[in-house]
Amino acid sequence: MLLPLALLAVLFILAVRYTLTAARLPGLPRWRRLLPLALLLAATGASLLRVADLPEPARLIAFPCNVAAIALAGREIRANRARTAATD
Repeated sequence: MLLPLALLAVLFILAVRYTLTAARLPGLPRWRRLLPLALLLAATGASLLRVADLPEPARLIAFPCNVAAIALAGREIRANRARTAATD
């Protein structure tokens, strides 16, 4: 029981770190900087459905939104690093 909880905690921490890093990237349109953050907030809101005793929608929405937030933020971070390396 503790291993899945620990993995979800690590996933959430990665999502927060990557989305905040992507939100601070210069030179990107605002919607591309804030889309991972919006997905993270949607996942957090879906996770709060567990408090209202609705675990099924939370399971269906929260995990994919967290994974999508990490993937989008990671892509933006890698693209920004590639752009800055190409200009140097």
